[in-house]
Amino acid sequence: MEPSKCVILMLSYCFLFSLVAASNENALVRSEAEIEAISHHYQTLKLRSFESSSICSPSTNGEKRRGSLEVVHKHGPCSKLTEDMAKPLTLDEIFSHDQSRVDSILNKVRQDIQGSKTTLPAKSGSSIGTLNYIVTIGLGTPKRDLTFVFDTGSDLTWTQCQPCAGSCYRQKEPIFSPSSSSTYSNISCSSSECAELPSATGNLPRCSSSTCVYRIQYGDNSVTVGLFGKDKLTLTSNDVVDGFFFGCGQNNAGLFGGAAGLLGLGRDKLSLVLQSAKKYGKVFSYCLPSTTSSTGFLTFGSSGIGSNVIYTPLSASQDSSLYGLDLEAIYVKGNKLEISPNVFMTSGMIIDSGTVITRLPPTAYSVLSKAFRAEMTQYPLTQGPMLFDTCYDFSNYGNVTIPKISMVWGGNVNVEIPPQGILIPVSAEVYCFAFAANRGDSDLGIFGNTQQKTLEVVYDLTAGKIGFGPGGCS
Repeated sequence: MEPSKCVILMLSYCFLFSLVAASNENALVRSEAEIEAISHHYQTLKLRSFESSSICSPSTNGEKRRGSLEVVHKHGPCSKLTEDMAKPLTLDEIFSHDQSRVDSILNKVRQDIQGSKTTLPAKSGSSIGTLNYIVTIGLGTPKRDLTFVFDTGSDLTWTQCQPCAGSCYRQKEPIFSPSSSSTYSNISCSSSECAELPSATGNLPRCSSSTCVYRIQYGDNSVTVGLFGKDKLTLTSNDVVDGFFFGCGQNNAGLFGGAAGLLGLGRDKLSLVLQSAKKYGKVFSYCLPSTTSSTGFLTFGSSGIGSNVIYTPLSASQDSSLYGLDLEAIYVKGNKLEISPNVFMTSGMIIDSGTVITRLPPTAYSVLSKAFRAEMTQYPLTQGPMLFDTCYDFSNYGNVTIPKISMVWGGNVNVEIPPQGILIPVSAEVYCFAFAANRGDSDLGIFGNTQQKTLEVVYDLTAGKIGFGPGGCS
């Protein structure tokens, strides 16, 4: 070959090589961009992070706050309730009770709209559901520590009391004896507080020897009946509410799982939130732990609220005792879903600590689940419990990558749902998309506690707003 032709051929090879190199360099740049996009819109999860341990791993985030209580799951290793008192429910039972609670809330709202409040079986308007989160507070003088489930959907706080005139279920601590407390007193039938019971319980009070008698009949036939009284309530050694009005239940039955009673955190005058308004300014917050083996907190007052909390206005709920929110949009993988705002306006929305799974209008849920499925095609679908229609078999996976989901509340407040609120394990291998549809688009939507896990949730009734902050328990 002539020398000149060799030179030309070599130059051609060099040119082609430079093009390939440039192409590879551009490919590398695109790959980095894709990685950045993936990290922004997706999250890779270790499935083991969903598992609970047999060892309690307490959080320290609420310890230094004024008026703060430790929140534990009643079936986890941090709980003092024994299994024979708080027997864990099966998954089918959990979701069945959850649906009963949702149905009860919806029925209550419908009847409230029709103006028949005083005929309702409970102001909370709800089945007890699962109410898995408990706190320990003191009652009486001398103080007696008692375990309570807490519920933003209920108003009147009550505990089992001696003597049990009807029946009392088994609980961890000795049943409270009002006669042993020097600061306890009964409330008379003629008092203004007794007259407020219908709005807090949904039932007219009765009288027994001039003492006011309350009654709450829940949607799942759980019941508490007893004397209406007041006593000293001790949250911490430095946080005491004197003259706290509560129900002293002498005939109690239902799914209370070994707890002494229920702590009402609703919006009625007789809820703990309103009774302690002068002390804590009608502000409380909580963080629900990610697993049954970790802990969260329930805090009264604004002390220690995270600087990263963002607030959305409380809306005018269809029921004045419930905490209404305005849901404006849902995003999946950073993309706004095509759901008409009228869908959310028609249903309305509340936040509830006692409902497990978030309920959405069927039209909105259909769009959301379709978008989620489209990002999960690499994983095999499988059957799950009846409540869920999108479940996956992760038996061959240790890690999974899922799209990020966020909900936009009134005031353009964008709240990213924690991963524990997107997937829920229903067995060792099967995980389900942790949202569900209501029966109709006009049914009230509910932001449930699974989607609230690890968020710091702040209720500020004075300012008329609810806040959300990430990483609240840690």
